Order: sequence, then structure tokens, then C-alpha cells
Amino acid sequence: MCLAIPARLVELRPDDQAVVDLGGIRKEISIALVADVQVGDYVIVHVGHAIGTIDPEEAERTLAMFAEMAQLNEDVVVETIK
Repeated sequence: MCLAIPARLVELRPDDQAVVDLGGIRKEISIALVADVQVGDYVIVHVGHAIGTIDPEEAERTLAMFAEMAQLNEDVVVETIK
């Protein structure tokens, strides 16, 4: 299964590189596959490459859903350990 996640672009670098914020973690990625991205845009990241852009509202909804799934998973793990 492959997973692509939304991330906010926080810095543009030379040679089609950029830095994104993934929930407080900064990661350098390639932006060679997307055109005309700017700091503040949300991109879809897969294996270190931006593969598209996403509307900020949709990105926030998706990130909130991922956070909710992570919390549910954490709750299940805690209950399993008890």
C-alpha cells in the first residue's frame, strides 16, 4: 500500500528542492514534478517527491483525519496493554 500525505511548503531551495512541514517535522523534498508552487502551498508528498498540490482546506481536513486515526490507534494499543 502506498501513502501520499499533504504537507505545507515552508522553504524553496535551489535545484527543484523544498522543505515541507509534516506535523512539526521538517523534510526536504523534490518539487520537480509540480509547477509554480510557493511557500505556504500544500503539496501531496510521496517518497520524498511532491506529486501534486492540494487545496489548503482539503489538506487540513485530511491531516485532521490522520490525527484522529493515530489517536484511535493509540487508544487501541493502550487498551491492549491493559
